[in-house]
Amino acid sequence: MINEKIIDTHLHVEGWQDSEGTFIDCFERYREEMGLYAINLCVVPTVQRNVCNNIMCALYKLAHPRTYAHAGVDHISWPISENMPEGMDLVTQYRELMEIGFDGIKMLEGKPSHHKRNGGDLSTPPLARLFAEIEKDGTHLLLHSNDPEEFWHENMKSQVKEGWWYGDGTYASHEEIYAQTEKVLENHPNIKVTLAHFYFCGKRPERLEALFEKYPNLCVDITQGGEMYHAFEANQEYFKDFFIRYSDRILLGTDSTYPWGTNVYNWLIDRTYRFVATNDKMSGFGDKELTGINLPKNSRENILWRNFERRVGAEPRLINKGALKAYYEKYKHLLTQDEAEQIKPYIEKFL
Repeated sequence: MINEKIIDTHLHVEGWQDSEGTFIDCFERYREEMGLYAINLCVVPTVQRNVCNNIMCALYKLAHPRTYAHAGVDHISWPISENMPEGMDLVTQYRELMEIGFDGIKMLEGKPSHHKRNGGDLSTPPLARLFAEIEKDGTHLLLHSNDPEEFWHENMKSQVKEGWWYGDGTYASHEEIYAQTEKVLENHPNIKVTLAHFYFCGKRPERLEALFEKYPNLCVDITQGGEMYHAFEANQEYFKDFFIRYSDRILLGTDSTYPWGTNVYNWLIDRTYRFVATNDKMSGFGDKELTGINLPKNSRENILWRNFERRVGAEPRLINKGALKAYYEKYKHLLTQDEAEQIKPYIEKFL
């Protein structure tokens, strides 16, 4: 149990049920056991899961009002095309999702595997129009861009089946994805964006410092990967000062994914919270030790909850059932047969 206000801003739902119950209650046990003020579900935008995952997260919000959620647009097919079905372009989808009552947008378009399927360009006209609308509306965008630099190294080749190796020459380089991401920021300088996973800058935080100075609405989150926490541990004095100076630009999350199980969620939030709020020495990620940086009260409150509320809202938005039903009817043809069968009872129950 954590005895401070805290919002886990980065969670995912990728299954229907586990031994503890169904997806509709999966994170409530976690929220209650750990004393969290609220949680934020992030859709995992992939080729076939977007529509289903959007509906699942919206239903979860209906069932549990202390839940925020960030939706994902569906590309219908890959690579991104100007010739999407009529009325299903990315901006129209974005408008529909915000009408439903989502609290922001989640994108994986900068993750190397998705970036490759996109066609290798973060500035295509469909994406540029979407970024422009998000910027104009002041909607919060949670963007996963890049991956750990090590994932391009030859010694990661054995992880190719996991999708964790990008060194075969068919993916953009680590630096190319950084350059494209920063071109998006240059083209949309007021976009309210959080770059997930510390923008994979644990070994090069000076890059973040330069971006923070240039873009006032830019944030990062400290959602694990472990390589980021290894970097924090290796340079504690620097990072404690960094976290204090930029405490208004950092959000906390765990990347917990249903159906991993409540014990995993609890462990992750415990480590992340104690890193920010205590000077505890604890087992960390992999076989590494982790030491808390014990931030001052105002700094840690910014990270634990205040920054998220400033960008997203003090309360989750309410779901518009009529808009959700219309979305379901319009896009249900994109569901797989299994997804359609699984989701239908929940649609009937909640809508």
